[in-house]
Amino acid sequence: MAKLYFYYASMNAGKSTLLLQADFNYRERGMQTRLFTAAIDTRAGFGTIASRIGLTMPASTFDAGTDLRAAVERGDGQPACVFVDEAQFLNKAQVFQLASVADDLGIPVLCYGLRTDFQAKPFEGSLWLLAVADVLTEIKAVCTCGRKATMNLRVDASGRAVAEGRQTEIGGNDRYIALCRRHYMAALADARAAPML
Repeated sequence: MAKLYFYYASMNAGKSTLLLQADFNYRERGMQTRLFTAAIDTRAGFGTIASRIGLTMPASTFDAGTDLRAAVERGDGQPACVFVDEAQFLNKAQVFQLASVADDLGIPVLCYGLRTDFQAKPFEGSLWLLAVADVLTEIKAVCTCGRKATMNLRVDASGRAVAEGRQTEIGGNDRYIALCRRHYMAALADARAAPML
């Protein structure tokens, strides 16, 4: 029976690397896969899944209006597996479309994404994946102190913590630091106490 999987973590935990490795395993055995990534994330180029260790793969993109089940069904042949990177950017309807890919089409769906944003609020896609996925797996990242990093601290160009702003601001190591909750909370407290320049 096919399942809907959600692999979640903070920034810099290797989510895209694991996705690309799993995709490679299918392809190496001659199986067709479908890869999706969020159209909003163009850091590595439009429609590209890229890891920090240099692995890349082209992917179909999704935005808020994409019907992912229809996109899977329109593909050239039925894939053995569907992979979704940046799954936090899915909406509720898309999560249920992916669930129907697993339930009705019998195709496993593996989603990789952040659990929460820089204000410790859940993304819509992550919230619904946590609610309906068959399998939930946390991928571990490491804080600067060596503890497990679970939070995403947004920083400005000077490296200072940012406490307010839009939920979505695409960036990598230049904009986000993965921290344990203790150090995340301390950095936010310092940011709120600091005088505005």
